[in-house]
Amino acid sequence: MEQTIYQVDAFTSKVFGGNPAAVCPLQQWLSDGLLQKIALENNLPETAFYVREGEVFHIRWFTPSIEVDLCGHATLATAYVIFQYEGYEADTLVFTSRSGLLEVQRKGDLLELDFPTDTLVAVETPNGLAEALGAVPKEVYKGRSDFLVVLDTETQIRTLKPHFQFIATLPCRGVIVTAPGDNVDFVSRFFGPQTGIDEDPVTGSAHTTLAPYWASKLGKTSFTALQVSSREGELWCTLEGSRVKIAGKVAPYLKGFITIE
Repeated sequence: MEQTIYQVDAFTSKVFGGNPAAVCPLQQWLSDGLLQKIALENNLPETAFYVREGEVFHIRWFTPSIEVDLCGHATLATAYVIFQYEGYEADTLVFTSRSGLLEVQRKGDLLELDFPTDTLVAVETPNGLAEALGAVPKEVYKGRSDFLVVLDTETQIRTLKPHFQFIATLPCRGVIVTAPGDNVDFVSRFFGPQTGIDEDPVTGSAHTTLAPYWASKLGKTSFTALQVSSREGELWCTLEGSRVKIAGKVAPYLKGFITIE
């Protein structure tokens, strides 16, 4: 059996930037084991699978090692595929997922995600985390899935060389590190060895945590953001009550077929 597959770079206007994702449109669901094998074979930060169900699309996201509850960049990538290649004419589409209903709007050359905000609780710095990051946190919070670590400067964020083996032992999906940006409102990086990705290039879902944090610090609700991995990604975020709008661009890279027995 041949299965259509797309690969696109999300949160960037240029190929080889942002965060790569594979997208597989399905007519019906394959077994969970096969979905995981495809994601492992793709060896990308995320592979998204979707099935159209009437006027909505059911979406699932897999890293090379696990299925996750929410993935921003692969949702952006999937929306791009549906708008660009699958003949979807409306400017708004709705996904059903393990994180509830997720809406994506087409706004010129931007696609805008509508995600639920995270909830943050201030916590003590976990033992060993400062040493693993090579920097002393200014503040640490725990969200539903991740730790959020706040540092002082963009330079600190860019120059971190984390100890991934230690981070993998923490009780979380991953660790978000953030600081004020030099030319944007804030910068970040995301370390998630627990999910099979030591550093995720651009993490849309992390901005459901970052947006409410920076709203509380900066006293505003719209932000420009840069995830300063080696690939870098640009995001425009707006906090609207219990939702975060996360917008970005997408650059297409590949369309092809994979063979499944």
